[in-house]
Amino acid sequence: MSRSVKTAFLIAIGVVIAFPLFSVFYYTMVRTSTPQFCASCHEIRFAYNTWKTSTHVNNGQGFVADCMDCHLPAPHDTFNFFYAKTAHGIKDIVVHFFGGKYDHQEARQRAYASFKNEQCLKCHRNLLYIPDKRGAMLAHRDVIYARHGYEKRCVDCHKNLVHNPRTIYEYKQFKGAYRGLGL
Repeated sequence: MSRSVKTAFLIAIGVVIAFPLFSVFYYTMVRTSTPQFCASCHEIRFAYNTWKTSTHVNNGQGFVADCMDCHLPAPHDTFNFFYAKTAHGIKDIVVHFFGGKYDHQEARQRAYASFKNEQCLKCHRNLLYIPDKRGAMLAHRDVIYARHGYEKRCVDCHKNLVHNPRTIYEYKQFKGAYRGLGL
């Protein structure tokens, strides 16, 4: 067999093996990356239901921030994204099958302690341009360009946005109207 035939044969074998493996891996990643999949564990059902009533789902912009947007690194950081996704998945499986009583508050505190500002800034990029809210612009500038020793995290101020039980769906753009109705 000539060298070019061997090369073509090895490439063909590689494609025949690699394409199905990649397809299965990609399909698995896509299917396990939805909020509905996260909610398939009873421990996460509370977080899923409270997320659905939050402004991360219900907002005037029509944007939905799902579980991975907040709890995982940006997808363009491929290695860290897949590592974190795998680590979270394994941890959740272990807790589901071998953990004791699941404490939502304790899990929430651990999650908030691990958040970095970059996770919020993936979506909230225009924090320094809020023309009708000068105080908010100045507060966010102090977070984004913090002086040494004065660093803050987004969740220091915004810890009650998601995963809180609500009796109504909260639409941030109508919050003033809710107050007028006594809600």
